[in-house]
This record gives sequence, C-alpha cells and structure tokens, in this order.
Amino acid sequence: MHSLTTSALLVGGVAVSLLAVLMTLALRSLRPRPETEAAAAVIQAADEPPRPVAVSGRGAGPGRVAVSQRTRPARRRASRPSRPDGLLPPDATVTFAAERAAANVNDVFTSLDRDLVGLVPVKRKVQEIGALLLVDQARRRFGLEAPRPNLHMCFTGPPGTGKTTVALRMAELLHRLGYLDQGHLVHAMRDDLVGEFIGQTAPRTKRVLDRSMGGVLFIDEAYYLYRDADSRDYGQEAIDILLQVMENDRDKLVVILAGYKDRMDDFFASNPGMSSRIAHHLDFAAYELTELVNIGQVMLEQASYYLSADAEATFRDYLAGRMREPEFANARSVRNELEHARLRHAHRLASDMDRQWSRDDLMRLEPADIFPRSGAALPQPQI
Repeated sequence: MHSLTTSALLVGGVAVSLLAVLMTLALRSLRPRPETEAAAAVIQAADEPPRPVAVSGRGAGPGRVAVSQRTRPARRRASRPSRPDGLLPPDATVTFAAERAAANVNDVFTSLDRDLVGLVPVKRKVQEIGALLLVDQARRRFGLEAPRPNLHMCFTGPPGTGKTTVALRMAELLHRLGYLDQGHLVHAMRDDLVGEFIGQTAPRTKRVLDRSMGGVLFIDEAYYLYRDADSRDYGQEAIDILLQVMENDRDKLVVILAGYKDRMDDFFASNPGMSSRIAHHLDFAAYELTELVNIGQVMLEQASYYLSADAEATFRDYLAGRMREPEFANARSVRNELEHARLRHAHRLASDMDRQWSRDDLMRLEPADIFPRSGAALPQPQI
C-alpha cells in the first residue's frame, strides 16, 4: 500500500512539472518580437501627450521647454484642429509676406515703383489701400466679417503726372485681391456719357457703366460733367445715374474721377452726393526738373536708346524752358519730345548713306537730336 502511494506521488509530480514546462513555452510564444516591441513603442509615444525636455543654446532659458523630435508630429496635429466651416482656428497666425505672395500682388507694387518716378505720397496711398484689403482678407479667414470698404477714388493733378498709369495698376491690384471680377479699365470723358439732346444721356451712361462692370471706370476731366451755367445741359442726368450705381453696385465697380484739383473741388462743392461717395483722394503733384529728366531716361531705356552726356545737358535745358509754358504736360510732354528726338536721330543717320554706323550709334542721342540749333536746316536724307 505504501509503495502504491509513493508511485502515485511520483506520477503526480512529473505531471505538474510537464504542465509547468508547457505553460512556460506558451507564454514565450505570446511575447512580442523585438521589431514588434519597437513599433508598439512608437505607437504609444504618438498617442501620449508630448513630454517637455530641457534644451540649451539659443532660445533656451528659465521656463523654456522644447518638445522632443519624436513626439513633435503628434503635437503639430493637435495644434491645428479641423474646422468644418473652413475658417482658421482662433489660435492660428498669419504673415502678410505670405498673404501678399498668395495674392500675387508683389509685382504690381514693384512695377509701380519701376514705371513711375517720384510720386511718393501717391505710392504710399496705394500701399495703404493694398494693406487695408490684405488685412480685410486675413480677417475673413478668421471669421471676422466687416462691410466691404468703399474703393471709389479721385485723382487730382496736372496732365502727364501718371494718373492713368496708377489707375491701371489699381485695377490690377483690386482684381488680384478679389475685389474686382475682371480688373479692366474703361477710360471715359464727358462726351462718352452726356448726350447733346434729350433722351441720349441715359443710354450713353448706362452703356459705359455696363462695359465697366467688374473693373474700373476712369472718368478724366470729370468736372466737365456738370455745367451750372447751361440750363439745357444734360450732365446732371449722367451724374445722377453714376451716383446710383456707385452706391448700389459698389461691389461690382470702382469709379475713379480725375482732373485738376481746383476744378474738382468746385465740382464736389456743386455735387455733395458725389463727394460723399469718394473714399480716397490722391493728389498727383507736378514733377520737378530732375524727375522729368529721369522719366525721359527711363522711357529711352525701355526703347533701347540713351542720351550722351552733352545730350542730357541739352535735354535738361530744354525741359527747364518748357516747364514755364502753360501747356506743358509733364511726362506726356517728355514723351512727345523724345519721339521728336528719335525722328531727328533717324534723319541724321539716314542722311549719310555711305557712313558705317555702329550699334552704339543707333542707340545714342546727341544734342542735335534733342534741340536743333535755331535756323539750322536739317540735312536731307538720301532715301
């Protein structure tokens, strides 16, 4: 009996040992492999909140912490929650260098500086208007709504001071910023808007306005629209139509009135409704002599011409005399005189059929091309 009990105990012990071995093997089979452990660690790290670690060097200091490189992606996702309405989150930030680049308006300001000499106050005003519209766009991205700004303008100054050029740049700027659908410029004067007989003014004015929709309507010498002394004049009818459209369709059209400052002041005094609808006044001052010479050099450079040293001095003297004349038109007069200079230059070169002319000869203007001597007869070209 004792031997049977001993045998049973031995068999039981062996079974327990075998069971323990089997359980150990099963547990080892369930343990993750090394590569699985690494993947699990990465997943766990991504799910955990970032833990600050000490940093040193530039930017480090008391109270400053940095997020480890491994956990940074998780934090970046958490700082930009998705918005179903497409707006930026309240804690987001914008830079206006990026805003200008996204709107593709940098070249508009660059060309304004390149093509126009001087006019610093005018360029500053254009920069201010552009900044207002960029900020307005950025505000809308955060859900900050405001009424559309009034963009109707008045350009005052003598002729040839760049008013039409700035109007063209303004139309392009407003189009790129999304405030005009097309960004074209329609140039109009009194005869384009006002008829000579009853029933002609309204159709003329509406046709011009229809062509201008989505762009800029530039009305030159706008003070001629109103003739107080003529009781049979129909200019007031055109003004009334303009006032209505400028108010009701200001999201579709920008009107720019242009003319001499004193006459535009009289025009606004006679039409207070028009004055109240103009938000921006830009005054284009007459150019100084040095600015006019620089304008001429820019024009010549664009046409692959240049002035010799003596021709530049002659050109300066010529402009100094022309500026005192009442019909002088600033940059417009400069352009006209340079066109005449090119004619004289061509005439001079073509007069000597057998001479060898170099590339530089074809580009260089001399004093005789700018202002021929009084009474001197031009040589006849042999063509």
